[in-house]
Amino acid sequence: MQRSLENAVSYHYGKFPPQVLDYSKFIAAIIKATDAIARYDQMLKNMHNSELLLAPLRNREAVISSRMEGTVSTMDEILKYEADYPVDTADAAHVRSEVIETILYQRALKAAQKAIEDGYPLSLSLIKGIHQRLLSLGRGASKSPGQLKTEQNFLADKGKKSILFIPISPEKLQDGLDLLFDYIENAKHPDLLKAAITHVEFEALHPFKDGNGRIGRMLITLMLWSSGVISAPYFYLSEFLEDNKDLYIDTMRNVSENNDWEGWCLLFLEAIEQQAKRNLAVAENVRLLYEEMKRTFAEILSSKWSLNALDFVFTNPVFRNNKFTTHAGIPSASAARFTRIMLDKNIIVTVEEASGRRPAMYSFEPLMNLVRV
Repeated sequence: MQRSLENAVSYHYGKFPPQVLDYSKFIAAIIKATDAIARYDQMLKNMHNSELLLAPLRNREAVISSRMEGTVSTMDEILKYEADYPVDTADAAHVRSEVIETILYQRALKAAQKAIEDGYPLSLSLIKGIHQRLLSLGRGASKSPGQLKTEQNFLADKGKKSILFIPISPEKLQDGLDLLFDYIENAKHPDLLKAAITHVEFEALHPFKDGNGRIGRMLITLMLWSSGVISAPYFYLSEFLEDNKDLYIDTMRNVSENNDWEGWCLLFLEAIEQQAKRNLAVAENVRLLYEEMKRTFAEILSSKWSLNALDFVFTNPVFRNNKFTTHAGIPSASAARFTRIMLDKNIIVTVEEASGRRPAMYSFEPLMNLVRV
């Protein structure tokens, strides 16, 4: 199909990194964004077990970021898959390819976070490793996982009729990446601005055949975390970016077309502020639910194991019964009794009935109702 080049914008050769930024344009926006993300981060620090929030927020991010690339799956599908296939196993044969792609995004993000925790720097080799994991199964496996592009790529509009953006050429890509990672390591810009500029530059380089958007959005989280803006990797921007997708793309194109780095930085700072407020609301609702359920579980289960049961269903809101009886740290007879009580009280609902040797699957609906997207 012949695509129109009439509205195409080309990569900004020789203009990265921006030599001058007008900081006066950013003062109010940086203060608001910094305050919002700090309040969100502080709430996570105060939680009994912030890991309880990590799983649902990371799953939300995987669903939304993949949706931005046209991969549509649901939180329920992701969690049903996870209930059957632990982190290091996979079954692409019996699941929709969209679900596999979203699962791979979530697992690539977790692997990147672990690598940084283990002391690996935010480098090109780390990004290639994330990319290799992201495209390791399904449709992505044929799109050069972990390899830089060797042919010119482009971004098209929704109907794939017009080319919107022509990224850096393959022969200039390595120089562009060297500049980007030198910027990440050495630039003196404030951390939020550095994350903004890094993201838009990565998207403009578009270094891979596929998966650039998802990797670029992961990069935001990893940069905010590794720079200390957030104390743990729980902050994701894809929800705001999806809700404002046309503005997001147009503002990034405007960097290359008109050298408007400030316009992009302002949008990025607004995204940080608004997403932090949204996340704070979700986190607060999860925290309130946890406190409410702590009282409920103590009352209805009447057991010293009630907190174990509560933490299990928050961390595994969709689960097979055998995993609950063997992995919740509860004697199996007590766990079996807890399951019956939770079903009777409608705290969990049956997703799949037991069949043969296959145990029943349940969903902890009070939490799922808060985190579904």
